Amino acid sequence: MSNELTYNIIGAAMEVHSNLGNGFLEAVYQEALEKEFKLRSIPYIREHAIHVTYKGEVLSKYYIADFICYESVIVELKAVCELTNSHEAQLLNYLKATGIKKGLLINFGSTSLQTKRKVF
Repeated sequence: MSNELTYNIIGAAMEVHSNLGNGFLEAVYQEALEKEFKLRSIPYIREHAIHVTYKGEVLSKYYIADFICYESVIVELKAVCELTNSHEAQLLNYLKATGIKKGLLINFGSTSLQTKRKVF
C-alpha cells in the first residue's frame, strides 16, 4: 500500500476529528472530510456505487463506498464506539467487488481517531 496516499487520507481525517471531535453522525464527518480532501487536493469520488457480480452477472443490489481516493484506495467511514469484525468485513467486500487492492476504515466515533488499513 502506498504509504504516502494513505498518510494523506489519514492526515485529512485527523484534521476533521481534531476539529469536530466525536459524537456526530457519520454523514457529518463525511461532509467535513470531503471539504478537507478539497483543501488538500486529494482526488476522490464520494458515495460511489459498487456493483457485485455473481457468475458473470451484475446483481441489482450494490454497495455504496463513502469515498474512493486516488482511484486506488477505498475509504469507509464509521462513527461508532468501537470498530468490529463486521466493519472490516464490509471493507474487504468492497475491495473484492471492485478489484481495488487498498482500503482504509476510519472511525470518528471514539475519543481518538481509529484507522485500519486493509489490503486485498
